[in-house]
Amino acid sequence: MKKIFAFAMALAMSLSLAACGGTAAPAASASASGSASGSASASAAASGDTSTGVEDGVLTVAMECAYAPYNWSQPDDSNGAVPISNANGEYANGYDIMMAQKLCEANGWKLEVVRMDWDSLIPAVQAGTIDAVIAGQSMTAERAEEVDFAGPYLYATIVCLTKADSKFADAKGLSDLAGGTCTSQLGTIWYDTCLPQIQGAKVQTAAESAPAMLMALETGTVDFVCTDMPTAQGAVAAYPDLKVLNFANSGDDFKVSDEDVNIGISVRKGNTVLKDDLNKVLSTMNADDFNALMAKAISVQPIGG
Repeated sequence: MKKIFAFAMALAMSLSLAACGGTAAPAASASASGSASGSASASAAASGDTSTGVEDGVLTVAMECAYAPYNWSQPDDSNGAVPISNANGEYANGYDIMMAQKLCEANGWKLEVVRMDWDSLIPAVQAGTIDAVIAGQSMTAERAEEVDFAGPYLYATIVCLTKADSKFADAKGLSDLAGGTCTSQLGTIWYDTCLPQIQGAKVQTAAESAPAMLMALETGTVDFVCTDMPTAQGAVAAYPDLKVLNFANSGDDFKVSDEDVNIGISVRKGNTVLKDDLNKVLSTMNADDFNALMAKAISVQPIGG
């Protein structure tokens, strides 16, 4: 049990909505947890012009810094971590940071990272507090009504996680999960869209965070959870007692659209210059490039089993 709680605490510090999917809070219902300095979007918001890109040469990016392997916080700058501007003495790392660094290097920008709660991310980019959100967001039609997306910068397969010794460990498709108890993270496509597709599954209350979701599995509260492949790979790398259930090409898999699994970078509506600058870099990369960078992030995530 001590190991389980240590695992949860480590994940909480270094691991969100899924990050994939879910519904973002409206601008009036959430506020940023910190203010970014010198944001180009902020100056654009003040002038009413949202097509100017990154005027000050600093790409101000927000993320939770708590959703490994996409992003996490750590106490030093090891493995290329960068300072979190609104969290003194803390550094951010992960796939999102590695991608942000590539984008900044290609465009000659400096990178500023701001930590915010999930529900604050889209309101912050809408308000011009930040330039972009790089935080494992699915490119859903609902979100696209609120922000513009660059990308994808990753394609994330939807999978399940269970214990290696679970009676569901040999499941070959969704129908084999009937009768099992399950959960996922609150406000995600994993919970809202995917779990209801498992006929006969006993869907439990949604977990408030990715660490809470995984702790429910580790403690035996549920038989399996639904998440995306990068999150699952990160969890298994840390704790090999977990097993990934990937039903792709089985004919008995989750039915999701491209918008559910394409992960993008959100920018303020109308900021076409920034969107185009980001896409020029992303267009030179393919799925293999994305997966290789994700593998690197997983290899350095600070979670020990």
